Amino acid sequence: MKNYKIAWLPGDGVGVEVLEATKIVLDKLNFNAEYIHGDIGWEFWCKEGDALPQRTIDLLQNVDAAMFGAITSKPVKQAELELVPELKGKGIIYRSPIVRMRQLFDLYICLRPCKAYSGNPLNYRDNLDMVVFRENTEDMYCGVEFNPVPDELKKTLKELSKPFGRFSELSGDEFAISCKINTRSGSERIIRAAFEFARLHNRKKVTIVHKANVVRATDGLFFEIANEVKKDFPDIQMDDANIDAMTMWMLKNPDNYDVMVAPNLYGDIISDLAAQMVGGLGFGCSGNIGKKLAVFEPSHGSAPKYTGLYKVNPIATILAAKMMLDWLGEKDMAERIEKATAQVISEGKVRTYDMGGNATTLDIARAIADKL
Repeated sequence: MKNYKIAWLPGDGVGVEVLEATKIVLDKLNFNAEYIHGDIGWEFWCKEGDALPQRTIDLLQNVDAAMFGAITSKPVKQAELELVPELKGKGIIYRSPIVRMRQLFDLYICLRPCKAYSGNPLNYRDNLDMVVFRENTEDMYCGVEFNPVPDELKKTLKELSKPFGRFSELSGDEFAISCKINTRSGSERIIRAAFEFARLHNRKKVTIVHKANVVRATDGLFFEIANEVKKDFPDIQMDDANIDAMTMWMLKNPDNYDVMVAPNLYGDIISDLAAQMVGGLGFGCSGNIGKKLAVFEPSHGSAPKYTGLYKVNPIATILAAKMMLDWLGEKDMAERIEKATAQVISEGKVRTYDMGGNATTLDIARAIADKL
């Protein structure tokens, strides 16, 4: 009997390859788990009209954690929809399965550590070690959108909001509305999680990222709650920055940042920037964490142009597996993966194309496995 049940969700494109590489490392660790395949991604949208089939949802309700590769996530035009015979005329809209998964299972923490490993030629600066806490279920990704805009919504907004008046004379198909929704409870729990992480890991400061000077209602609420939560953590410093200024200050003074916490969209932006500063998306690992389930993944996409070439750097996914082991309480295994990965990067003998080498996806995995 295996100790853990792990949902194995390869997804699209290079997602299959980076998970194959990660399995090499986990097997060398003798991680005692049953890996259960789950269908997810573009292929299943094309075949079934559902990128996250119910059978995969059922699987995720009965596992300890999940490893996720990558999925194709793009806006689908009606002309493209007509090219899929099985879906022609059904009016089905493609929706990112990872966003839906986060909402279905309330995976409200998106945890993205961004650490510069010595010897990586892609480091913006050595010794960087930043952590991003991104709220994962609300904000601009909540999925409340209108295109075209219904007349009843136009009427209501005209009555409630003076600034909306200039849009009210437009026909509903001449504009679109995407709602930014931040709740008090959602903001409080992600901010508290960031402070608790800082305290647990001896981090000195939490930076609140927002745009409350302009987006006064939603970001104002987020910042207000941050000031309330800070009172429970007198040992942790807190500062804040507007999202636009933050992208400048991270590049200018990266050593000033430790733990950062932000609403969904801003967290997405700064975590990609932070990943690039420590080598690019080939090093960007991510955990989608809730109270009962966590799904771990690289933060890169499916890179369809590289599919089948075994060219993509798997380190992001291998470090995501390290995060999974940490979350499961397997601290020794997690430390061994990180140490072995750091050794391979430092030695510089085995490098994928992004680092200036010609090693394959599986070459990197085998090199890391040999260090365990």
